[in-house]
Amino acid sequence: MSGYKILQAEKQGVYVLKFIGEIRLNLCSTLDHLIDEMKEDQSFITVVIDLTETSIVDSTTLGLLAKIGIFAKKHRKILPTIVSTNEDITRLVLSMGFDQLFIIVEKAATDIEHLSEIPILLASEQEVREKVLAAHKVLMELNESNRTAFKDLVQALECDQGPASSVSY
Repeated sequence: MSGYKILQAEKQGVYVLKFIGEIRLNLCSTLDHLIDEMKEDQSFITVVIDLTETSIVDSTTLGLLAKIGIFAKKHRKILPTIVSTNEDITRLVLSMGFDQLFIIVEKAATDIEHLSEIPILLASEQEVREKVLAAHKVLMELNESNRTAFKDLVQALECDQGPASSVSY
């Protein structure tokens, strides 16, 4: 088994995502593509994100998760759910202000046999950089603490991209 994977199930507009292992920026294109699919799905109702088997989640992934929460709250008027039984992961998502965007519960969401693995998408270094930048901008909008924590990183990434870039989410 690899050190990381994302499993997915969807039925009647309800998505379940299960993150296993170390979820880092190498999965950002895959996750961002999935978010785009959810946004385009006219039957989308909500999403449950299961972090019970997640050992590490980086800030880029957190930004993409925030993107899901913001979309659901703004366009569907609901709060999606994060399930986390790991105290460190729960503390991390709470420190990012996710309690404003998600219902956070501390019990398992589903059995793994009902999920199928999402194929990992390859992305260029530039595509990854753009997704990292966009994800951190989303985190910065959640609260002042995040704004302070990620300000320098975002500025550095924007400088790397040059004046012609504009990343939206």
